[in-house]
This record gives sequence, C-alpha cells and structure tokens, in this order.
Amino acid sequence: MDSPVSATGRQFGGARRRLVAELQEKGITDLAVLRAFDLTPRHLFVPTGVQHRAYEDSSLPIGNAQTISQPSVHARYLQTLSLQGTERVLEIGTGSGYQTVLLSHLAAQVFSVERIGPLLERARAAIGKSAATNVSLQLGDGTHGWAAYAPYDAILVSAASPDVPQPLLDQLADGGRLLVPVGGREEQQLLMITRSGTAYSRTELAPVRFVPLVGDHGWTE
Repeated sequence: MDSPVSATGRQFGGARRRLVAELQEKGITDLAVLRAFDLTPRHLFVPTGVQHRAYEDSSLPIGNAQTISQPSVHARYLQTLSLQGTERVLEIGTGSGYQTVLLSHLAAQVFSVERIGPLLERARAAIGKSAATNVSLQLGDGTHGWAAYAPYDAILVSAASPDVPQPLLDQLADGGRLLVPVGGREEQQLLMITRSGTAYSRTELAPVRFVPLVGDHGWTE
C-alpha cells in the first residue's frame, strides 16, 4: 500500500503501518478499510503538540472542545457500512477531517457538514494536504443534513443525538444505511438504520460515548 509521499509522511509511515496491524488485531478485516487507514496521514489532522500520538488508538483533542475519535471507532463505523466504492456518503460532523478522508478512499463522493467555522477551516486545510479530491464541505447545522445532494447511500453522524434527526432520515436513499449514536449526553447506543421505501429498520450495535450533536434537530448548546 502506498502512503502519502513527504518527509513527514515517511517519518510516520512505520507508525501508520503499526496502527493498521493493531486494527487487524482488534477485529477489522475489511481490506478496503485497512487500506484507507494506511493511505490517510492522521498526523495532519491533530494539533502539532500531540502529533507524536497521532497513530495511537486513542481519541485526541483538536480544539474548540472537540476530539478526534479513536481510529478503532472509525474503523468499526466504516467496516459496519461495508462501502463498495460507488456510494454517495453524507458525514455529519467533519471535525478534524480525518474520517472524511478515510471515507474518500471508500466511496465515490463524500459530503461533510460542520457547524464550527474554525474547525472546518482547519479540516479543509488538512484535507487539501491529504490530496482527497472527491470531498465537498459545508459550514452549517448538520442536523439538517445537506439536502442539495440527497439522497445518500450512507450517512454517518459523528456526534450523539437525543433522537434520529428527521431530515437525515428523509435524505437517506432507498436501501441506504444511517449510523448515528442516540441517547443522553453521557452515554448512547450506536444505531444502524436501514431504509426500505418509506419504512426504516433500527438495529442497536453497541454502547458508545460521543460529544453532543448540537442543532435544531439535536441538542441545544
């Protein structure tokens, strides 16, 4: 697998390969997902002060009271979706932009919405350095989705909602899958919602803890 070419990229190449091996040990078997992690330079998406920890399987602060999730959490999300490379995907909560770039290696088009302006600008710069070309970003309330490019084959919500935002259900394609943490502010259940015509099936996957999804169809500040 080829990794991004730069002196810094080479410096972190070994750490990135060790992370991929660790993800395999933790049950990630989807080769496309593992390849996405090998191709995505996580050190570009964390502050300089914690770059030495970029390839640990741990969440890290990224500013504006937000975090970048553990790589194994991203990996389980992505493996659960079983993307084939032809999908149009909506991501709610761009955050650092790391998961956005992972998705760019797994889907045809990625649309990502972030409500915090400074966070989005840092993510935009990092995504640019990673050379992802099939990503579109928008500043706004992610609980409204991004109706202009709907429907989506998959929607990933990177923050916890008290319930599933209705606009996201509306923007899911027939046969599409929505992954969203639902519950209280401290603990949630990760749900997989699959659309079949006008019906939606819900499957509980695992207990999780995410930052709150703030917006009109989520939590208030």
